[in-house]
Amino acid sequence: MPASDASASVPRLVLDHLAITARTLDEGVAWVRDMLGIEMPPGGSHPRMGTHNRLLALGPADFLEVIAVDPDAPAPGVGRWYGLDSFNASPRIGTWILGTPDIAASLPHAHPDSGPAVEAIRGDLEWLISVPEDGSMPMQGAYPTLIQWPAGPLPVTRMQDRGCSLHSLTIRHPDADTIAARLNGQLHDPRVIFETGPVGLAATFSTPSGQRTLG
Repeated sequence: MPASDASASVPRLVLDHLAITARTLDEGVAWVRDMLGIEMPPGGSHPRMGTHNRLLALGPADFLEVIAVDPDAPAPGVGRWYGLDSFNASPRIGTWILGTPDIAASLPHAHPDSGPAVEAIRGDLEWLISVPEDGSMPMQGAYPTLIQWPAGPLPVTRMQDRGCSLHSLTIRHPDADTIAARLNGQLHDPRVIFETGPVGLAATFSTPSGQRTLG
């Protein structure tokens, strides 16, 4: 459903985190270190998806994730999220994730390739996230994944803050206007910019060593 048809009953979406996809976790962590001058703090593993990650707080409400296939985990019976089953490139921002208080109410207004909401687990934390059956990302990652955290403090409050914050996020896609229109009325974040062009995401961060960009 186009965002122009969205009513006040559609949940508001907020930027939750950025996912850097990598062939290996070490490769992704090294890329962030080289580009931002920051060492990614520990994360955890995701048994359902056979992946593991590192996590960096970007402030009180959003964070940066590096995620890759966990070579020590058994292969899942579903497609790994973020297209990791077929990912074979240098690390990059694979997609962006928007939080919703009610994923069941948000999904009917999302891109039709967003997939259903599935349960995910990392340690003692459980949440719901939109994942297509094959693990692919809608619009090659330019359209956001949706996530619903359990009630209570956001998981970012448990993560290490190393003085890095998000300054801006640029979403590039040949149909960027379509993405912006679908999210209109649901997402209100001046940091998010839509540009028409080849598919890609770029983020600029304020770091202890100045502004740095990934993308």
